[in-house]
This record gives sequence, structure tokens and C-alpha cells, in this order.
Amino acid sequence: MRNSITLSVRNDVPHHAVTTSRSDQATTNDAFLDGRIRVLQPKSGPRTAIDALFLAAAVPAVSGASQRVLEAGAGSGVVSLALCARVEDVRVTGVETQSGLCELARENAVLNAMDDRLVFLEGDVTACWEQLEGSGLKRENFDHVVANPPFFNDDNVRRPANAAVAKAHSFPPDDLEKWVRFLATTAAPHGTITMIHRPEALRELLILLEGRFGALKVFPLFPKRNSRASRVLVQGTKASRAPLELLAGMVLHEDDGNYTTRAQAILRDAAGLDLDAVT
Repeated sequence: MRNSITLSVRNDVPHHAVTTSRSDQATTNDAFLDGRIRVLQPKSGPRTAIDALFLAAAVPAVSGASQRVLEAGAGSGVVSLALCARVEDVRVTGVETQSGLCELARENAVLNAMDDRLVFLEGDVTACWEQLEGSGLKRENFDHVVANPPFFNDDNVRRPANAAVAKAHSFPPDDLEKWVRFLATTAAPHGTITMIHRPEALRELLILLEGRFGALKVFPLFPKRNSRASRVLVQGTKASRAPLELLAGMVLHEDDGNYTTRAQAILRDAAGLDLDAVT
């Protein structure tokens, strides 16, 4: 998990934190989805913003189908945990390159009694496939693949002093292509991809997805009405030839700063986000 940047105009992610001490690092124990999940996160390090909850809500996994989902760059596991909280029989594999975050994600799976459906593998999604396969991954094995990649290019931003935050914050210029290639390799035939990113990255992302995923949907997230989108959700189907759709998107806050009813349902009630729904 990558980005501590919030999607909203207020930094009021619906959780509360309790600081705890661990032998290797200080962590907080945070409640998300109105307490449905609890998450250990580094006190000083990559921390989860509400991006993760909207991404998890948008994954089109359904109960009763025993579907398999892969999350690239899982961090401390919030996206995977939120998805498991919403879809009772989904099985999720998270891949995370930072060993400390991967350890926390595994602890979080146990903490939330989801370790029978949720596994985290330590691995670099930009590595060669042979190396990834050695960690237990298989080609075309997942019904849905999902990612919240680093949002920035190393060449264009000042890297944070905290090394773990820096790695989550930005990556080398060609790494987004490597992430998309990894997701395409692991997605099953006709499987779906769901990603969240900055609107500024949309052009590059669509170019990288072309030829790998079709039926692409672009779903903007707006901090307030009449504001510019601050994030976009992009979803597609592997090998589909259906055309791209620009969807209506979603407003996150009312004029008074409170979350909209639809946003509240996702952030507090673990509701799903149907990208095709128009409100």
C-alpha cells in the first residue's frame, strides 16, 4: 500500500487509532469500515487513505462464487481486508515487496480472523515472472486483480525521507508498465482489473491497458460538486474488445464537508461500488 495522500478535502478517514509498541516498529491499531476490520499500520511509515476503501468497494467480486482476487502492492492489507469483509467467501492473495508491511498484513489477516481466506506473499511485482512464480503465484489464476500503485514518478517528485514511505510514494518511470503487465499475467481469461490513480496518470494508464484489457470504464471521484476529480477508478476485462466508457463518477462530500450518503455507505457500511450505477 502506497499512498498517504487523502482523496478527500478533509482528513477524516472513518477510523480511530490506538498506538501500540512492537519489537520491530511502533504501530497503530486502526478501525475501518465502522469497526468491521482492524488494521495494524506503521506509526511512522506508509499509512492507508480512503483510496483503499473505494478501491476495495469497486472490485466486482460477488458472494457465492468462491472467486479469487489478487492485490498488487498490498501494504498492510487494507484493500484485501475490506474486500474480505464485504464478500464473505472471496479468497485474496496480496503481494507486497516491503517485508515489514508484508509481516503486518499477515498479522492483520489473523487479527481479523481472515487468514483462512487471505494470504500475503512477499514479492516485487516488477520482478521477472520466474522469480514471482517461485513465491507461489500462477499465471491467469485470478478472477479479479486490483492495485493502488505508487502515484508518482521518481524523476518528478521529491522523495520523502522515510524510506518505506518513499517506496510507497513513487517508483521509476517505467514501473507502471511493469505493474500492468504483472496484473495482466495473473488475471484469468475474461478476468477484471480495477485500479485507482490520479487523473493526471489516466492517459498513460489507458495506453498501458490497451491490448491487455478492454471494456474499460473510467470512474472519476470528485471531492465536492463542481470540483475537479482528485482520483479515477479504472476497470476493465481481460481481452475484451468492448469500447471505453467514461462514467458519471461519484461526489464524496456535501457542501458542508460531510460525506455524501453514497460515500458513507462505502466508508462505514462496507457497501460495494457499482461503477455503472448513476446517481
